[in-house]
Amino acid sequence: MNTDWTLTLQQERLAGLDEVGRGPLAGPVVAAAVILDPANPIAGLLDSKRLSESRREQLAAQIREQALAWAVGRAEVAEIDRLNILQASLLAMQRAAAALDPAPLEALVDGNRCPELACPARAVVKGDDCVPAIMAASILAKVSRDQEMVALAETYPGYGLENHKGYPTKAHIAALQNLGITEIHRRSFGPVRKLL
Repeated sequence: MNTDWTLTLQQERLAGLDEVGRGPLAGPVVAAAVILDPANPIAGLLDSKRLSESRREQLAAQIREQALAWAVGRAEVAEIDRLNILQASLLAMQRAAAALDPAPLEALVDGNRCPELACPARAVVKGDDCVPAIMAASILAKVSRDQEMVALAETYPGYGLENHKGYPTKAHIAALQNLGITEIHRRSFGPVRKLL
């Protein structure tokens, strides 16, 4: 176990940050920041990708109830197209961290890059497998984005957004070819750009 960040876990007001939605062809990239309450631990936290949809939703409700602080941030499609997906992801995480109240004293960020934050931060590769606060952030970000994509499916019927959540599935690409590109599609992404 990497003691560098394990030592950090003993500090108060440690935020975990993660994002979801780097790969989709449609919709925003969404990040969450969570400060867990050491006195009120949440059982069953895992990387959001390893949980069923119903379990993620149960845990997200618990995180919102029991965490010391949580916030969700996002970067819109226009920002993704203007900045690139990496910079937009960092921006979404920055916005989530900035919205925490109380503010974090330190942050651990899933991956190998940190956004610029008001507190010290370090990147933890595969942090969503080993840092509970990052696991909690990954769950909140995923549930928040998935719910938004289900809502967008009503505004943009026929694309199957409620099923694939904007990811580049065969069904999504076929729908793009048949129905065309909408304002929620990322024009800087290859499969969308090809159809312009």
